[in-house]
Amino acid sequence: MEQTLALAAQAHGLASPNPLVGAVVVRDDEVVGQAFHTYAGVKHAEVLALEQAGARARGATLYTNFEPCTHTGRTPPCVDAILAAGIKRVVAATSDPNPAVNRRGLEKLRAAGLDVSAGLLEEEARQLNEAFACFIRLRRPQVTLKAALSLDAKIAGGAAGERWISSEESRAYVQTLRHQHDVVLTGVGTVLADDPLLTDRSGRPRRRPLLRVVLDTRLRLPLDSQLVRRAANDLLVFTSADASPGKRRELETRGVQIEFVQEMSGKLGLPGVLRRLAEREITSVLLEAGAQVNANALESNLVDKVFLFFAPRFLGSEQTVPLLANGASVSSAIRLHRYRLHRFGPDFAIEGWLRDVYRDH
Repeated sequence: MEQTLALAAQAHGLASPNPLVGAVVVRDDEVVGQAFHTYAGVKHAEVLALEQAGARARGATLYTNFEPCTHTGRTPPCVDAILAAGIKRVVAATSDPNPAVNRRGLEKLRAAGLDVSAGLLEEEARQLNEAFACFIRLRRPQVTLKAALSLDAKIAGGAAGERWISSEESRAYVQTLRHQHDVVLTGVGTVLADDPLLTDRSGRPRRRPLLRVVLDTRLRLPLDSQLVRRAANDLLVFTSADASPGKRRELETRGVQIEFVQEMSGKLGLPGVLRRLAEREITSVLLEAGAQVNANALESNLVDKVFLFFAPRFLGSEQTVPLLANGASVSSAIRLHRYRLHRFGPDFAIEGWLRDVYRDH
C-alpha cells in the first residue's frame, strides 16, 4: 500500500480535477502490474495496472489507495475491469468520499465473491486526496493558507532591502506546495509590495499551468508587474463592476483574464471567488497573500488548512506586517484540530487542519 500511495503521489499536477490514484497488482508476492492515473491519460490506475499484468492478474491481489469506481464517466467502471481480469482480492486504503458513490464499488466487488478489505493506511490516503474530497463534498476548492513568519508572527518587515524571512530550504518547499495546487491566490496589495511571480518552479510536469489569481477590487494591478508581463493565459484577476473599463481592456490585451465578483463590505467576496474557481474545475487553492486577505479568508471560514513556515528570529513591531490585519475579527473558536511539524533548514513549519473535509460540511 505504501508503494500504491507513492505511485498516486506522482500524479500531483497531472490528475486534477480527478483524485490521485495508484494501483499495484501482486501475484505470488511479485508485483506484476503498477500504474497511476493522469487526467490526460484517461484510463484509471486500476485498468492500467491490470493491462500491465495481463493474464497474471487472474487470482492476484489488487492494491489501490482509492475505492474502484462503479459509474461510467470518460471510461467504463473500474469494478467491471477488475472482475473481468479475475482478481481474487482487493485491498483499498479508503472509500470514495463522494456520498453518491461511497462504498458502492467495494460492495459490488464483495457481492461478486472477491475478498475485499478497506482502511489500510487510510489516514495517509485521505490526506493525499483531501482537495478532491473538499471539491466533491463542499463544491469548492480546498484552501490552504501559506505564510512565512518570524517568531513574533510577522510576515514582512525587518532590515532595509531584506526580502525573505524564511530560508532557502523553506522557499524550495514552497515550489512543491505550488506544484500540488491548481491555483495560487493573492491580493493586489501583495503584488504592489513584492511584485511576485507566483509560478510553479518545481520542474515537475503539469497537465495545465498553475493558475495565478489576484483579488483586485479597483484594478490597481500594474501593467509592468511580473505577473502581467509573464501572463500566458494563466493569470486571472477578480475585480468589481466599478473597476475602470479602460484598465480592464489594457490588461486583457496583455493576456490577463478578468472576472467580476460581488463586493462584501468593500472587499471582494471570497465565497463567490471560490465558486467561480470551482466552475473551472479547480480543486485546490494555495493562498499566498497579505494580512488583509488572510484575515478575510479566516473570517469567512474558508480556510481548510494552513502551512506556516517559522524562521528562528524576531522582527519587532516597527514597520512590520502581522499575519492578520489589525482589527481582524477572527473567532477564537477557529483552531487546528490536528497538525504536523516539519523542519526546513533552520526553519520549522506547522502543517495544520482547520476542517476535516471528509466529515465537515
